[in-house]
Amino acid sequence: MSDEEVPVGAADEVFVGLDNGGTSNNATVLDRAGTFLVDRLCETPSRVTEGPVIAVSAMVEAVDAVLAATGHSRHSVRAVGLDTPGPASANGVISSLGSTNFGHEDWRSFDVRAALEAALQVPVVYNNDGNAAALYAHHVHFVERATLTSSVSAIVGTGLGGGVVEAGTVVRGAAGMAGELGHVMIPMQGLLADDQPVPGCNCGNGGDAESVASLTGITMNLLPYWLTRFPGHPLAGADSAKAAARMVRSLGEQGDPLALKVFEQQAMALGRLFTIASNFTDPAAYFVGGGVVESAPHFRDWFLDTVRRHTSLRAEQQRVVTFSIVPDLDMAGARGSALAASVGLRA
Repeated sequence: MSDEEVPVGAADEVFVGLDNGGTSNNATVLDRAGTFLVDRLCETPSRVTEGPVIAVSAMVEAVDAVLAATGHSRHSVRAVGLDTPGPASANGVISSLGSTNFGHEDWRSFDVRAALEAALQVPVVYNNDGNAAALYAHHVHFVERATLTSSVSAIVGTGLGGGVVEAGTVVRGAAGMAGELGHVMIPMQGLLADDQPVPGCNCGNGGDAESVASLTGITMNLLPYWLTRFPGHPLAGADSAKAAARMVRSLGEQGDPLALKVFEQQAMALGRLFTIASNFTDPAAYFVGGGVVESAPHFRDWFLDTVRRHTSLRAEQQRVVTFSIVPDLDMAGARGSALAASVGLRA
């Protein structure tokens, strides 16, 4: 059916994007013309620690709240896009071992997509949160060329999330695990100092990208080493390792030598990760997101430039690729989920 043959009332149809997190659900609304009807965070408590029954009810409340804020009802919703932290299957079944924010035992192997679809009685399209943000970055950057291009995104947070987008669509993989960039093994020679131990990851691997380029990597691996090289550094007196790790970014913005060593290693790790990606997918754009680029412009630009310098590309690739940041990161998940719902239903 063409746009000229839209049924009566279809012009009012909308797509809802729902970004589920450990403490909050953030929601947005996308209309048929591709305009987001919410220009700010629209958050409600996620209540995921109370188990799936209560959490799914909280998701429904989040959908109703954003619809009310934009003057729509559930009857106008064509589809809902949902994202949650991984690991989960391509269809939204939480891992049998649980997931990042889902400590309650009832979440294990829980089909969160199907549960929300049953509660709302509208189609629900699922992505993990990294994929949703990657999809949003891709469409904002390429606009009308989005379906003709490809990109890779790496999002530095507690872990290292990401996504691969090809022809405007998220690459999911057979089990939904495509784009788990944090657990790609990267070369450590030349990245680590001569006496620096190989960093370990919570997944059990040593030397993957997340073991360096994540808040957990700073806490577990980078700070413990670099504090031994900067005796008497103020971070040594922090209340906890996590508190110290969260202070590093502000110190980096101020040019603190220890902090710059930490972030240089993170940027090198992302560059090596993108180098691997360049030989698999040869994307047209590389995006970096997370707190490290939600910083003072001079520090953000230095970090992105360091990532670029450590991404080894062929001359032909260098002429056509771009490096950029994930825009509107606090809203990128919800907006990417709404886009995924729109693209998925139309496909």
